Amino acid sequence: MFQLGKTIVSEEIIENDFVCNLSACKGACCVDGNAGAPLEDDETEILIEIYKDIKPFLRPEGIAAIEDQGAFVKGDDGEWETTLVNNSECAYVVYDDDNTAKCGIEDAYNNGAVSWKKPVSCHLYPVRVREYTELTAVNYHSWQICDAACELGEELKVPVYKFVKEALIRKFGK
Repeated sequence: MFQLGKTIVSEEIIENDFVCNLSACKGACCVDGNAGAPLEDDETEILIEIYKDIKPFLRPEGIAAIEDQGAFVKGDDGEWETTLVNNSECAYVVYDDDNTAKCGIEDAYNNGAVSWKKPVSCHLYPVRVREYTELTAVNYHSWQICDAACELGEELKVPVYKFVKEALIRKFGK
């Protein structure tokens, strides 16, 4: 670990390589797991604001989950997170022709329907940020479903921090 101001950063972000390999994992990080994507407080308001604009890009199951549970929920850890469909995939997940999970919010963004790309936690993945009273922790999240991404990153020689550079700038600034 090293410290930059009030931010503690895991050296794994520098030492490990990573490039998403959607052809291998099929977007499993948006489907597997026991919780929705972490949300920052201001992102909950954004989801409420843009829902009508992203709704045409979402699946019926996602729309039903959002309209039943809300645009976001409070997780078991007391933090905000995206709504899930049947305690499984994120309600904002859509599937392409190859049955790869993608982000419906990002589809809406790419089509000019909204100006917000997606939750910063999704944009940062496999980096996870945790805010504490006195500091911010920036860690690498290692997950078996991303083994192919680690292999591709190693092959292409792309460290985690370079893979998520745009998202790190979005979160912390230049």
